[in-house]
Amino acid sequence: MSNLFEPRTERIDIRTSASVKKLLQQAAAANHKNVSEFLLEHGLIAAQEALTNRKLFVLDDAQWEAFQTALDSASTEKPRLRRLLTEPSVFE
Repeated sequence: MSNLFEPRTERIDIRTSASVKKLLQQAAAANHKNVSEFLLEHGLIAAQEALTNRKLFVLDDAQWEAFQTALDSASTEKPRLRRLLTEPSVFE
């Protein structure tokens, strides 16, 4: 996620309705933040999720070959992972 502590030199302006503004103010107050802090925090979270959840990845020829090679390579046995996935969960 972007560094929240770097200097803030850019500005973003948005227009909204009075009811949306009131809702944002209430949500910000409930989180002990001002509206700008609330919008920035939740906007960054949404932006990160949007980029993380992308379904389409574009690869050039060299990247595609490396990807195919990785997929075709033999897997290695991971006993601790196997045990983790086969033992009952502490939540069960």
